[in-house]
Amino acid sequence: FWLKSVAQKGWSIVGFQKIFNRFPLPAMETAAKRQQQAQQTCVPVTILTGFLGAGKTTLLNHILSSPDHGMRFAIIENEFGEVGVDEKVIKETSEEQLIEVLNGCICCTVRGDLSKALKRLRAKTSGFDGVIIETTGLADPAPVAQTFFVDEELRRSYKLDGIITVVDAKHVLQHLYEEKPEGVENECVEQVAFADRILLNKCDLVDEETIEEVYKAIRGINSNADIIRTQHSQVEPSKLINIEAFSLDKALEMDPEFLNTESEHQHDLTVSSASIRFEGELNHQQLRMWLSELQQNTAKDLFRYKGVLAVKGMPEKFVFQGVHMLFNGSFDPRFRWSRTEVRECRLVFIGRNLDKKALEKGVMDCKVGVLRFKVGDAVEANCEEWIQGTIINLWDEGNPYRIRLHNGEECFGPVDTDEFVRKSAAGSGIAWQPISHGPWWEQPGASSGKPW
Repeated sequence: FWLKSVAQKGWSIVGFQKIFNRFPLPAMETAAKRQQQAQQTCVPVTILTGFLGAGKTTLLNHILSSPDHGMRFAIIENEFGEVGVDEKVIKETSEEQLIEVLNGCICCTVRGDLSKALKRLRAKTSGFDGVIIETTGLADPAPVAQTFFVDEELRRSYKLDGIITVVDAKHVLQHLYEEKPEGVENECVEQVAFADRILLNKCDLVDEETIEEVYKAIRGINSNADIIRTQHSQVEPSKLINIEAFSLDKALEMDPEFLNTESEHQHDLTVSSASIRFEGELNHQQLRMWLSELQQNTAKDLFRYKGVLAVKGMPEKFVFQGVHMLFNGSFDPRFRWSRTEVRECRLVFIGRNLDKKALEKGVMDCKVGVLRFKVGDAVEANCEEWIQGTIINLWDEGNPYRIRLHNGEECFGPVDTDEFVRKSAAGSGIAWQPISHGPWWEQPGASSGKPW
């Protein structure tokens, strides 16, 4: 109709175009222009994945605290266990971030919750520059990525920017080469396969020969992703955020069933988690001794363990994490208990064939109770020999007792048992015996059976 009228009136197309440009009609916009505008309004999403203990949360904290990018992010934190540990740490280090927490496996059991969380966030993300999803270490990233292509509302609101996989250089080979039962997927392999960027982390813990072997294994699975070597997950955020690296065509080439919402995947059912949370305080010295025994006997099947603890006598929170035989824990000055905050302990263990009752008992045995001695009591302290002394303080630097010995020196009593501190005997005292740390499950009163 418009073109016919133009021809009848003898107007030139050029003249009409000038008028049309002055008063543009939305209906005349090209599909390409509409698509470009839609892309500009979509919020970019980064999926952060990697096997248990690879360094994902450390990387996320590094990104959030970096002053280089000047960006704000909405965070979706996925925890495999029922008790959240990582999200508690992230919330305290990133007060300005918007955080949603999903407990369970994000690629299957809480996959619908992910869509709901993203739709809730959409109304709040106007002041944010992107969304970062940190998956649990046992998640397959493919179903998570699929979410942004099979849900029309999410397609209009978000665009998948890239999948970042963190790889633990020290432990990844044993997980990549692990033989799984028929029909059970190897999550570690899937995480490497779908990566757009791979962070080869903990390179300081292995030699160059091992790194080359890891490189070869990774390239055998994913020959296209850039590999960045890191220590402590330290990397420039610009190499991970707004990289526009994800390609749907590449994903379909690797997995033709990528968009098939009916396809199912099966996890290793022997792998589970044990979560422990209670109000109260722990003796962290006793807990560390118990964890050391646990490592010695179950390290191969103890994939991940972490916690945030309230320690008697300490204003800071004790934050720890472990992977197999590696353990790291400290009182971090960034995390202090506020006066209004309930002092509590949160711990999560993830591994194969876990005895949850035995693990819970091991932790609860370390819970602080009533001490046997008070200030001024005469005692004997186990200092390579039994030395008489006097209790001068209780719960000093996280230790039940501070003792002034009769020779004028001072020492701590780290655990309130006769192995470390006992009632002073008459005369010269009882003959000294070396401390023997037998397995905790063999101690009197312990439940039968080992924790694996």
